Amino acid sequence: MPEDKIVISTIKKTMPAVVSIVITKHLEDLEKEIPKELYPFLPMGPRGPELKIPDQLIDKRGMVQIGGGSGFVVEPNGVVLTNKHVVSDSKAEYTVITNDGRKFPAQILTRDPINDVAILKIEANSLPIIKLANSNKLELGQTVIAIGNALGIFKNTVSLGIISGLSRSITAQADPNSPPQEMRGLIQTDAAINHGNSGGPLVNLDGVAIGINAAIVFGAQNISFAIPINAAERDLEDLKHYGHVRRPLLGVRYIVIDDNLKDKMSLPVNYGALVIKESPQDHGVVPKSPAEKAGLREKDIILTFNDQKIDRDHPIQDYLENLEVGDKIELTVLRGKKELKVKLALAERK
Repeated sequence: MPEDKIVISTIKKTMPAVVSIVITKHLEDLEKEIPKELYPFLPMGPRGPELKIPDQLIDKRGMVQIGGGSGFVVEPNGVVLTNKHVVSDSKAEYTVITNDGRKFPAQILTRDPINDVAILKIEANSLPIIKLANSNKLELGQTVIAIGNALGIFKNTVSLGIISGLSRSITAQADPNSPPQEMRGLIQTDAAINHGNSGGPLVNLDGVAIGINAAIVFGAQNISFAIPINAAERDLEDLKHYGHVRRPLLGVRYIVIDDNLKDKMSLPVNYGALVIKESPQDHGVVPKSPAEKAGLREKDIILTFNDQKIDRDHPIQDYLENLEVGDKIELTVLRGKKELKVKLALAERK
């Protein structure tokens, strides 16, 4: 079968399980959040001292649509995967619109801020689903299709590309007011991913999800990123077994040392994780955490994690991703000129 027929067949197979996610907020909440000095610059209606929104954009309950994203059904009883940043506003309401046009209020079952994954639930049955692949078996050059609700407007948007890179790391912001977040282990693809595509599936030619569309690089062409589907699958398993996402906690804030940081701070090594507070209000070692109970201190340098070297390509977070709550680990720590071996058990991140 020619490749274009395979692509068309895959799209027809997966599209019924892709959903739109509509974000709405009460008009009174919007008025509290938007500074009055910005009112004249908003494209919502007449300029003036009050926030003016056209009546057709406000529903009977006084709710205003403020955004949209994508998602996809992974269980016939209405379990939907999307990005955490799509449903990050706790004051907003979320509505899932299925591919056949039905609308359902969405319940947020869990948010995983580390992997930018969220799991929603709608009250529906016998829904078409997209199965999940093993994203550890991906290969460079593999053909992929990104599906979503581009810009929150253009329903059923698809784009074709290949896997351009694996295990990529970027620093991203969901919006200008949110703090930067480091995202690691991402799939890089040249399939176009636009703002409203966030949360939609990245599928292979078998129509199986290998990732969740997540981010683009502004100002660059053909560089998009997706979260490996194994992260979401782990969240689904946690939800079934524990009722929430369960992630291991070590309890240190750190910066990874390289040649530049070694020279800048006159450090004795050019690798490892320097335990340091991120702001005056923070703690380098989180109180009551496994790290504090094991005696770690600020300015300690963690050299190895279970005998594995810590560096820019292998930070602590990468090692934690492969471990479970309760797992015992050993750290090699440099304190001044003295090397220490520290053993501890990982706790659960709250």
